[in-house]
Amino acid sequence: MIVLVALLSGLVFALGLGLAGMTRPDNVLAFLDLAGAWDPALMLVLAGASGLYMLVAPAVLQRHRPLLAPRFHVTMRRDIDAKLLLGAALFGVGWGLVGLCPGPALVGLAGGGGDLVLFVAAMLAGMFLFTRVEAPSP
Repeated sequence: MIVLVALLSGLVFALGLGLAGMTRPDNVLAFLDLAGAWDPALMLVLAGASGLYMLVAPAVLQRHRPLLAPRFHVTMRRDIDAKLLLGAALFGVGWGLVGLCPGPALVGLAGGGGDLVLFVAAMLAGMFLFTRVEAPSP
């Protein structure tokens, strides 16, 4: 049951990204181009997603447990360290350079395209490298 819910959630997420135009790097780059031909269309996507979360999250978190899990997994960390800032900066620079982030890139793979394959391969290589660098020593 959990796998089915995860699959359906992923499909709804992918559909939303596609309908919003977030899988098209040109749309994302136009949204990020504040000094040029700025396209505010993706602001509606951001506002809709953030607004829905702000409305629903408090009610969901008041439950004793999620519907399909024994407990909620909510981080209690509030610290901001150099690794967090560096990671956020790398993510932002990468997003600004190519107009893609992991979710839309994976959704875009369904439509094919050599650039997306290269992007996802580089992303997976970076994730693998991170696990090697950050792995605890035995």
